[in-house]
Amino acid sequence: MRSKCGRTGRRRKNKAEHGSNASGESRSHQYEYIQLCKWLKERGFQNNYLRPVEFTDTGRGLATTQSLQPGELIISLPEKCLITTDTVLHSYLGKYIKRWSPPVSPLLALCTFLVTERHAGHKSCWKPYLTLLPNSYSCPAYWEDDIVSFLPQPVKQKAMEQKTELHDFYMSSLPFFKSLQPLFGENIDNILTYEALRWAWCTVNTRTVYMKHEQKDCFSSDKDIYALAPYLDLLNHSPGVQVEAAFNLKNRSYEVRTNVSCRKYEQVFICYGPHDNQRLLLEYGFVALSNPHQSVYVTKEVLLRQVSCKDKQMVKKFSLLHENSFLENLTFGLDGPSWRLLTVAKLLCLGSEEFMCWKKVLLGNVISVSNEHSGLELVRKTCLHLLEETSLILKEISSFTSKNILVEKHLALVEALRLDELKILQTSADILENMHRASR
Repeated sequence: MRSKCGRTGRRRKNKAEHGSNASGESRSHQYEYIQLCKWLKERGFQNNYLRPVEFTDTGRGLATTQSLQPGELIISLPEKCLITTDTVLHSYLGKYIKRWSPPVSPLLALCTFLVTERHAGHKSCWKPYLTLLPNSYSCPAYWEDDIVSFLPQPVKQKAMEQKTELHDFYMSSLPFFKSLQPLFGENIDNILTYEALRWAWCTVNTRTVYMKHEQKDCFSSDKDIYALAPYLDLLNHSPGVQVEAAFNLKNRSYEVRTNVSCRKYEQVFICYGPHDNQRLLLEYGFVALSNPHQSVYVTKEVLLRQVSCKDKQMVKKFSLLHENSFLENLTFGLDGPSWRLLTVAKLLCLGSEEFMCWKKVLLGNVISVSNEHSGLELVRKTCLHLLEETSLILKEISSFTSKNILVEKHLALVEALRLDELKILQTSADILENMHRASR
């Protein structure tokens, strides 16, 4: 029978079924997604217009089949679909958690549940969701140390701390893992391995939504604020998007509403928060393009290299800055150096006869023309130093070779972060040069 919808109608139908455009390919027809949607529907989830799509720039995400207006509900996921500590306590792990001392953390409870359910395979009632979770992540916890070494110093330090934290988390959890041996017919050491816990830890840290739970005696005093939200966690981050997300106590569902419009067939985004790319990379394993929150951080060590070693008051100056919490968040942005960075530089450049005016500097007062000029020059030297350092690192990254696909992927993330910082530093250098000329 001949279709009555006409050529335009057929095009619209094909567009709806197979993807919005060349930038994305629908995954609605894939078995794993069909099973997930069926499983969610059985638990009360009604998906009216979101569908999974593989996008060329952001990977898998969700597109809408109809236009969205500000204030409109994007998704409402029933409580039965969420994995929380309540889910864990009502499972076979519950009695082991309740009798363990000292109490396990909510994070450990969720991680243990994810690993054991994944190990259960087709026997797990959460299999449709677990099947679609990544097998590994791009967070620095998965990186080789030589890749971490290419990171800017502030985020490099945090990345190493993340790896240490994860290792300590695993080691401290071993006694609890041993207590679960009666649940399994094979050696628990082969199930709750470091690699398995790392996967679960990254799953929780990258994919959970914020959902506050009542504190329970069987858990440690750590905040119980996690909820894994199947399907909802396919929504990707965009720094320019505004949404409202919270658990609705009336209908017992986790809801997300958009505060911006979204055209039909476009990808639907949410915002994880006003995070710079360093934090996004560290916590979520990606770098956002055109991130308005992106900055280049200046450390105390970098400043020390630029100041005069002959200044006998330098130790006291840094001590005063530390006492007044002025050594954190010193940054360059696309609009140039931050006020805090300029202020710190002016204090560091105070002459011996001006030193008693340090409080006025921190309050934003002008001490002298020479101090303003010296502070500006210190910031300019710092910017040029970081610009040179970043350029050298990018050359090293270009010459780094590896046949490991994961290593290449992680290296590409570092390169993206460094290129973003190079752009900021070049812009800041131009701004500072203009400021320097104007101050002559």
